[in-house]
Amino acid sequence: MHKKESFKLAWIFILIFFSCTQNEELEQNFSITSNCRLLGGDDFFGNPLKKTYYCTISNREFYIYIPSSYMENNDEEYPLLFSLHGYTSLALWNLSYTGFQSIADKEKFIVIYPQGLILNSTGETHWNVGGWTIGSKSKDVDFISDLIDWTKTKYKIDLSRIYSVGMSNGGFMSYHLACNIGDKIAAIGSVTGSMTPETLESCRPNHPTPVIQIHGKQDFTVPYSGNSIMLPIDEVVEYWRDYNNCEKFPVNNEILDNDGDDYGGLVSRYENCLNDVSFELYLLDNMGHEWPSYDRENGPSDIHSADILWDFLSKYDINGLIK
Repeated sequence: MHKKESFKLAWIFILIFFSCTQNEELEQNFSITSNCRLLGGDDFFGNPLKKTYYCTISNREFYIYIPSSYMENNDEEYPLLFSLHGYTSLALWNLSYTGFQSIADKEKFIVIYPQGLILNSTGETHWNVGGWTIGSKSKDVDFISDLIDWTKTKYKIDLSRIYSVGMSNGGFMSYHLACNIGDKIAAIGSVTGSMTPETLESCRPNHPTPVIQIHGKQDFTVPYSGNSIMLPIDEVVEYWRDYNNCEKFPVNNEILDNDGDDYGGLVSRYENCLNDVSFELYLLDNMGHEWPSYDRENGPSDIHSADILWDFLSKYDINGLIK
């Protein structure tokens, strides 16, 4: 769970209620479906909500961000990125802290922030990935698959460039999607996530899959060494390294701690994989269970998760490295 995610859910629901108002400045030539509405107001951290829509499909909720470039000229097919929140969290929080929207404007891609359902046994929001979510009835793989189908009927998206990233439980879910609907997902990223034994057991990817993992040595929620309900990160790396037929040993480069925030560490890149895909592991010495990003008070961290994730993912389509 992100460190900002400990606030009570009621405050966010109040924010959503007051922010889900129709914006009179919506471009007249941009058609939006009846199950979506343009948001106004601010996000959870006080940033203005622009070009962001709250939508429902089959009684499931999500937010979608449409870059200005698409609204101005929608003849081009855009990549699609799913950004998945963590356990106990909300899509609106994930939208607020991840920082993808400014990158989407610059790099021209659409972002969807799906909302997980309540796990009955705990009363918390979640993604159904096994492990601590065993007993969940939530059909989350179907939900994401349906969202892909919905999006391609409403927008011009590049079906060969659909990606999923997530924080914590959202990272687990991104792995779960690569394992279970790999025919639709080109590449994935995880920040503080891992794989459950159940995801590993069900894993049937159908193409060499680029993967990037960002993790901290001081993460005690999803420990690097794993536990009975989640794999050690080394085993996750080994699985995808072997599946993609990469070289056994990585190329390592130091992440310098240039700003004194103790986020230095090591990035390990497994290369010469099938279809020129790769696996990259960012392991940060003093990072806990959090999303490294721009800090308003202390300035930028040594790494900015959104930039690193997009730089990695955008090199690939479902066939591998984009030539």
